[in-house]
Amino acid sequence: MRPSLNPSLLSAVVLAMTSLASTAHAEGEPAPATSAAPAPTTSTAPAEPPAPATSAAPAPVLVMPVRETAPEVPYPEGAKGDARVMLVLTIDKEGAVQNVVVQEGTDPFAAAAVLAAYGWRFNPATRDGVPITVKIRSEVGFQGPVEVPAPVEEPTAAPQNSAPKSAADGKPKALPPPPPRPSLEVLIRADKPPPSVTTVARTEVRQIPGTFGDPFRVLDTLPGVTPIISGLPYFYVRGAPPGNVGYFLDGIRVPYLFHVAIGPSIVNPAMVDRVDLYSGGYPAQFGRYAGAIVSAETTTPRDDLHGEGNLRLFDVGAMVEGGFADGKGTAMLGGRYSYTGGLLSLLSPTVGLDYRDYQARVTYDVTPRDRIGVFAFGAYDRLIDKQNGITTTLFGAEFYRFDTRYEHRLDSGGVIRVNGTLGFDQSRLSDFNVRDWLYDFRIALVQPLSKTITLRAGADAQFDQYSADPHKWTDPDNPSLQAFDALFPPRTDTALATYADVVWRLDPRVEITPGVRLDMYRSEGTAAVAADPRLSMRVDLTDRIRLLHALGIAHQTPSFGIPIPGNGVGGLQGGLQTGVQAASGVEVSLPQATTATLTAFDGVFLNMSDTFGVPGARDGGPLLPRSTGHGYGLEFYLRRRMTSRLGGYLSYTLSKSTRALGTIPFPSTFDRTHVASAALAYDLGAHWRAGTRFTFYTGAPVSSRNATLTDAERANPQRDPPFYRLDLRAERRWNLSGSRWFSFVAEFLNSTLHKETLSGREVGPVAIPSLGLEGGF
Repeated sequence: MRPSLNPSLLSAVVLAMTSLASTAHAEGEPAPATSAAPAPTTSTAPAEPPAPATSAAPAPVLVMPVRETAPEVPYPEGAKGDARVMLVLTIDKEGAVQNVVVQEGTDPFAAAAVLAAYGWRFNPATRDGVPITVKIRSEVGFQGPVEVPAPVEEPTAAPQNSAPKSAADGKPKALPPPPPRPSLEVLIRADKPPPSVTTVARTEVRQIPGTFGDPFRVLDTLPGVTPIISGLPYFYVRGAPPGNVGYFLDGIRVPYLFHVAIGPSIVNPAMVDRVDLYSGGYPAQFGRYAGAIVSAETTTPRDDLHGEGNLRLFDVGAMVEGGFADGKGTAMLGGRYSYTGGLLSLLSPTVGLDYRDYQARVTYDVTPRDRIGVFAFGAYDRLIDKQNGITTTLFGAEFYRFDTRYEHRLDSGGVIRVNGTLGFDQSRLSDFNVRDWLYDFRIALVQPLSKTITLRAGADAQFDQYSADPHKWTDPDNPSLQAFDALFPPRTDTALATYADVVWRLDPRVEITPGVRLDMYRSEGTAAVAADPRLSMRVDLTDRIRLLHALGIAHQTPSFGIPIPGNGVGGLQGGLQTGVQAASGVEVSLPQATTATLTAFDGVFLNMSDTFGVPGARDGGPLLPRSTGHGYGLEFYLRRRMTSRLGGYLSYTLSKSTRALGTIPFPSTFDRTHVASAALAYDLGAHWRAGTRFTFYTGAPVSSRNATLTDAERANPQRDPPFYRLDLRAERRWNLSGSRWFSFVAEFLNSTLHKETLSGREVGPVAIPSLGLEGGF
């Protein structure tokens, strides 16, 4: 008898987790003054422009955008103190502001700046006389009210530069703004996100109910993402299983994104700038995953002292960052610690839970063009069961990363980055333990070759030293057990890669990005080579309508159904998995800063090792069955930024995901035909903001590992009933002097306490209430 996979690892983790879950450079105009004291005002001042780059090639004549109109940026009602907000504005060829991203600053000042920036109008930037779309950085300053002396009876001459009196009301009028100065920096269209990516900034994530402010929890709100079960941080993306989805932080591979038991993300939210979901056909820099890519980027290092912290029912976290050496260096330290163990002991004495994480980053500018740095982070999780004085580890995981980095900016405007990463991953399930020592070296180049062509190229070498403890709970001479342990042999796996793609603007309205990635794998004397071509295209039919296309091939070594730290299952046993993915869509910019996207996708997966997506594996078959997969469907995404006074989104996916063992296709275990999510957030005034999110999806097939399961039963399975939940969020914010603030946040995932059915079994309700205090400076 071989080791039983029923209940599977996924089922064990799901049941254990769910059982716990149950119990905004533009010049702003000063605001009008009141009769008692000057009203709070806003002002803007561009930073110093960078030193001009030199190049052997003739430099194009680049004219910066010049603001025509800038409606008043009102000081937020009820706010206090001075503040500064740095915005990144995307200005189209007509001079309209198409997108605003907060680079620095906090609400309510950030929200006020963003709202005002969408009303600004510019004379567009031009290159050799041709209007172009650019990005600029714009700083908006807010000055709080100040005390002024009471007015005197005798008229006096108005001081120079003071505001003239209005004949109508005698109140000071706003001074006209000074003429605009050049923008700080221009990022040409090559810096636009590729057509295959959906990007969400952390400032938006914080306002989405049910995410608890964690940037990675935005994933289950995006189109094309199918949850395994509500709240559990494992997803199918366009039919690709969780084990075929790669996770990266600043280009560093990480094994998982969330803590155990439906916990928070493994990185402090304050240091995450944005999260990108590449659903397929992703840029050539990413590889070794045959499904999707989740890539998070950390915030730009800052030399001013600032920080954030939060205190919640189940954990406490903080981040602080500042500069040294007269601003040449920066240092950041953050982390999170849970005290759920003590709370759970009151509710369930037999269950123990612990998680924690840390992050540390130091950078230093050796020269104006050279920066060195280190980035260390890690996470620890443990879920235990205590019965009759015996403690059993139901699930334990930990990982650590130490990344050294060097960046050099070239005279031509390009940049070279070099990274070296050391890592350690480990997982434990009962008495079975797997480990991985990771060594990773990466070099990347971004180089403009001409006015219309930018080259992105690089190479990396990755080494994984895997080891595992053999099972001790059964006869080691058992052939089936030996077969299972053979999936985890001690070994060193090598993966070498080189890649290049070219961002080519054939026309001001047409951009294509062809690329290719070459990977060579070696494990236990076996080698494999993979060539992965990629192609994406963006066509601006009008200023508001864009066509987006992406096509790509990706390969991957065998994987488990879900990503587990240290799990190097299979080596090259059975060969590489292959994913062929295509997507085509249209994006429309609507009024009121709203964007709508409709995308059709189709993906084929060959030789895949989706353990949990293949129902009814028969006794006597391989422990890591290989199958053919297919995922296709439509995605719709309507979005207005959650930081707007009224913001929200609507995400809907209509899809079908199948597997085939042989010639008969059948639905994947987690095939859900309809997946929908919608959210609204509204500024109620008086520093209150509230929001709600509705999530719905249809049931997955009722899977079984019964050896008697027939092909007809596989092709036409019964399905679990549909599930829906309602998440709530409310926040009251207090703004103190300067940039200091704190807020009270109440959040409730699954406020309706609905239970979910998984493979015929009722689970939950997976419901997580949260109360907490957040603050920053």
